Amino acid sequence: MRPLEVRIPHQLPPAEVRRRLDEAVVRARTQYSDTVGPIDASWETDERLRVRLATMGMDFDGSVEVFSEELLVTLVLPGMASLFAGRIRSGIEERLGGLLGSQQA
Repeated sequence: MRPLEVRIPHQLPPAEVRRRLDEAVVRARTQYSDTVGPIDASWETDERLRVRLATMGMDFDGSVEVFSEELLVTLVLPGMASLFAGRIRSGIEERLGGLLGSQQA
């Protein structure tokens, strides 16, 4: 299966993007603890955040790459989740766009 790719433009320094992503992961772990299993997020490099989580009996594996003018989110969607790829894409665009100031949240 081809992974879902979402590009989010931004105008922030890479260090600020990483800081905001780190804070968002901490908030997500608290906010979604009752519906999502443990959220495993760790920086593989200064530019690549690896993310793994499980929800509704499905495992999601993805990454967020920080480039100078955009983020590239890559997410492997398990089986049935691919039916909701459009909604998942929209959710990523809304949340990360708002986080980085590239759109209204």
